[in-house]
Amino acid sequence: MNRAKDRSFRHFLEHATRFLFFTGKGGVGKTSLACATSIALADRGLRVLVVSTDPASNLDEVLGVALGPEARAVPGMEHLLALNIDPEAAARAYRERLVGPYRGKLPDSIVRSMEEQLSGACTMEIAAFDEFARLLGEPSATVEYDHVIFDTAPTGHTLRLLSLPGAWTGFLDANTSGTSCLGPLAGLQRQRTLYDGSVAALADGARTTLVLVSRPQKGALDEAERTSRELAAIGVCNQRLVLNGMFHASTPEDTIAVALEQRGTRALRDKAAFLATVPLAEVPLRTHNLIGVPTLRSLAANSEPMPLESENPTPVLPPLESLSSLVDALVQSGRGVIMTMGKGGVGKTTIAAAIATELAGRGLPVHLSTTDPAAHVAATAGATTGFEVSRIDPQAESKAYMDQVMSTAGKNLDAGARGMLEEDLRSPCTEEIAVFRAFARIVAQGRNRFVVLDTAPTGHTLLLLDATEAYHREVARKASDMPEEVLNLLPRLRDPNFTRVLIVTLPEATPVHEAASLQADLRRAKIEPFAWVINQSFVEAQTSEPLLRARGAAEVPFIAEVAEQHSSRTALVPWVSVEPIGAENLQQLFHEPQLLHTRDC
Repeated sequence: MNRAKDRSFRHFLEHATRFLFFTGKGGVGKTSLACATSIALADRGLRVLVVSTDPASNLDEVLGVALGPEARAVPGMEHLLALNIDPEAAARAYRERLVGPYRGKLPDSIVRSMEEQLSGACTMEIAAFDEFARLLGEPSATVEYDHVIFDTAPTGHTLRLLSLPGAWTGFLDANTSGTSCLGPLAGLQRQRTLYDGSVAALADGARTTLVLVSRPQKGALDEAERTSRELAAIGVCNQRLVLNGMFHASTPEDTIAVALEQRGTRALRDKAAFLATVPLAEVPLRTHNLIGVPTLRSLAANSEPMPLESENPTPVLPPLESLSSLVDALVQSGRGVIMTMGKGGVGKTTIAAAIATELAGRGLPVHLSTTDPAAHVAATAGATTGFEVSRIDPQAESKAYMDQVMSTAGKNLDAGARGMLEEDLRSPCTEEIAVFRAFARIVAQGRNRFVVLDTAPTGHTLLLLDATEAYHREVARKASDMPEEVLNLLPRLRDPNFTRVLIVTLPEATPVHEAASLQADLRRAKIEPFAWVINQSFVEAQTSEPLLRARGAAEVPFIAEVAEQHSSRTALVPWVSVEPIGAENLQQLFHEPQLLHTRDC
């Protein structure tokens, strides 16, 4: 198949369909590219709406405007509007829409039961989708726009969102009981025409394009390939791939620069077969964060927004510590749970695997696991001996949970009642409950060993944590007993002597600010983070490459913000020349950086 040789982002924009979805592994630059596309199209005089469906959206920060559920004009842009779909607000409105008509007409106990039934993560998903489907499947909702651009959530959430029209249509067709974990099905039946319109729009290549965003990195490309296959399986075949952060070293003698270029070249070579199947666009690595209309406009024009500085003085960093000294503090308890949390793409998996291998190397019992549906924790840890590595498998956990419910709550039911229970268990939120139960079970192992949990990207992680009380109710409704590990989960997560949360971020504006928001959410849940880890820092990489030195200099304000405003304990981990995969290569992360001010413990 012939492909256009022009891989510039400008050429990519010439083929923009009316609906554009930007998706990919967390941290690859979806929001920046979605916003740059929106600005470029609006600059041509086209009316453009850019929408975020991400629970942890940073669209506001990138565009420099406070956003809400109603479209708002972007300052300095005549033809560009933006909005955020807030899943929590959508869920509240959805619950009230279904429950409100029954207030005062049914006993209070029945109304409370309905509210409880609609309190799970699944309700938030379908409520947000109601808003999403209106924009996609209802022509009158976007008739005034030439283009509607969706900055979607990290890949796992996106795939779930995109598959919901078909999933829920199938559930409505199969369900005969009239109720579900979402409440009365009449509330969903009214949406069927809208859902059908969404399905048709997604599958129509003349109207819709899925833009797979990746970096020239193995994990990001693996995710893009997997996403491409899964999207094709649900009928979304009009796909394009944007390779963001392409880098070519200008100083051949600089080992860091050469390693960065070679790592990208290797990753692209290994995915040559996949790359040949999709139209490509390339975006070069930039010196600064892509925030603000002028900077985003320059990206679309393929120009560098700020000149490289001819001299980069040695940066002055606040007091920090190394990953090694952080592990020294973690081992003092002798057991417990260590959780890495943060925005997708910041390196939670790498940090979790590094800590697990270091603990095992010190002779301590360790179990490394993940709740991330897109987990690569086993591959990152490599063929390491001395500790257990596992992954929570949503399909396997769902089957086990359904079997348990049918053998307890369904044990003495007649055939008709068992059939109704089976139908209820086929709803999409069963997977959320099943994964949550497995999460609680693994946390409980921290009583007699170290459990290192590489958690999912921020939104999904918080859904798991917030689902605790809803899960208690759901288990009580469907099963005859409640596992001890579920009863004790919240106390364990809130116990600073049992659970230590490490917030992982990159030294850039958006990851730092999203991590600060995560920390605030954790504190509201009465969970206090133990420390922050700033990962992949070029300020400590000891490079002479001008572009990388400029990026390092741009990191300093964000490193200072973390250390001085957000965390009382901060570790800095440099970008390393050898990819940190496998026990030996993970050890690079424990070397004492040359510029680091060691914490006075």
